[in-house]
Amino acid sequence: MARKLVLKPVGNNFSLKEHIYEVLKDAITSMNIYSPDANLRLDERQMSEQLGISRTPLREALARLQQEGFVEVVARKGVYIKRKSMEEILEMVTVWAALESMAARLATTRASDTEIGSLRAMVFGFTNDKAKAQLDEYSEANISFHQRILELSHCAMLKDIADGLFIHMRAIRARAMAEGDRVARSIVDHMHIIEAIEARDAGLAGELVRDHTMRLHDHVRKAWEQFERVEQAAR
Repeated sequence: MARKLVLKPVGNNFSLKEHIYEVLKDAITSMNIYSPDANLRLDERQMSEQLGISRTPLREALARLQQEGFVEVVARKGVYIKRKSMEEILEMVTVWAALESMAARLATTRASDTEIGSLRAMVFGFTNDKAKAQLDEYSEANISFHQRILELSHCAMLKDIADGLFIHMRAIRARAMAEGDRVARSIVDHMHIIEAIEARDAGLAGELVRDHTMRLHDHVRKAWEQFERVEQAAR
């Protein structure tokens, strides 16, 4: 997962104001913003050169992202991608656990057999050794797996609310995946979740998804001090 902002040039045939906003938001969402070596500072000159635009529409997009809490202006330093505090992250994980748990319950009654089968396809071939050897690839597959459960709920509002947490959940999941035995536990948990949804067992599916996400909650809480020590050492 990217640890710095990667932008693609913008063509002149677009509505710049909206398109630049979407490009920046997508780039920020794709970053691992909680990595110790993440480059959070946004350089307007470099971004305008990458996008092939002037700074005026870029600043409009950044102002909108600031209002939505994606970036912040640090006095005398510039614009930075905004991280959350430990307390905020833990609350997000708790809310995500509730949302995805309900999504799993709904998936057992609303999703087709083919749709449910897509979950198994996402984890097919990932042994513990392979997942560790291809950690970035497995991390992306893991994130897609959880998003897919939300999609299978066929509840648009539920997924929309979860999408508002996605940038931070994505980055925290990506960072935590490399720590401890979380890869091995993730593979086992995913298979149990899939089996429960395939069995159309709403209660078990919801419980397994909730417990799986709350283990991330407990891991983040315990590891946060180590997160900060590593981050400070990298500065």
